[in-house]
Amino acid sequence: MSGRNKALGKAGEDEAAAYLKRKGYVIAARNYRAKVGELDIIAWQNPQMLVFVEVKTRTGLQYGKPAEAVNYYKRKNIIRTAQWYLMEKHLQGTCYCRFDVIEVYAMAGGAWECRQIEGAFET
Repeated sequence: MSGRNKALGKAGEDEAAAYLKRKGYVIAARNYRAKVGELDIIAWQNPQMLVFVEVKTRTGLQYGKPAEAVNYYKRKNIIRTAQWYLMEKHLQGTCYCRFDVIEVYAMAGGAWECRQIEGAFET
């Protein structure tokens, strides 16, 4: 991944986290890494709902919608890493979980647009 793409991805994740905070979510972790994979954002929507968020940032649609990049293999990796997180934090059976994708669009003039797809996929 080029330095420009990494910077865009980081900025998109920052914007997605800010978007979730504005909606009242509490961020539990960002860029959580385990030996099985990485999760972009983990956030509590409420005390019973833990949301695992994959963030995809784009400057346009020339490569398709951002959520389309979350393919079968990426979803399986996210699920496996989420299971690891739940085990590590002793949260299995204590809360509901959901997998969301946030599409972040970098607009002209430095503006951002976020589109949250709640329940984008299931285990």
